[in-house]
Amino acid sequence: MSIETDIKQSTPFKTPYHRVMVNLIFTSNWMAASQMQMLKPFGLTLQQYNVLRILRGQYPEPVKVSDITERMLDKMSNASRLVDKLLAKKLVLRTECPSDRRAVDVVITEKGLALLDQLDVYQTEWSDRQRSKLTEEEAIYLSQLLDRIRA
Repeated sequence: MSIETDIKQSTPFKTPYHRVMVNLIFTSNWMAASQMQMLKPFGLTLQQYNVLRILRGQYPEPVKVSDITERMLDKMSNASRLVDKLLAKKLVLRTECPSDRRAVDVVITEKGLALLDQLDVYQTEWSDRQRSKLTEEEAIYLSQLLDRIRA
């Protein structure tokens, strides 16, 4: 399917750059919706999942909330609020930072790690389904092109 078909556009885009911009936004939203469907049965949002993955990447070291904010994919998210929600689900622990009492350290719990292990299976299955759409070389090239756009 083409982007024109997906958005039911009958007139051509003004430029290939406009087409790729619309296609990137549409595809990003499509991928986010797909990921949200996968996370829904586990009671997680994309942003909460992102926080858990950041914490797992630093485990067993704690991460300051400000560092989580810097590393998040969605820069508009409120990391403190997300941590509070994950804390209520017992997926993270929050402690006062010993070197800076104004800062808060966050670490993923065993329950959080176990949940991510479960989700990794679904992510692998999702990735495997994408392999029929792009070769590994195409995926690498696409990623490089996206990096160039953001540079």
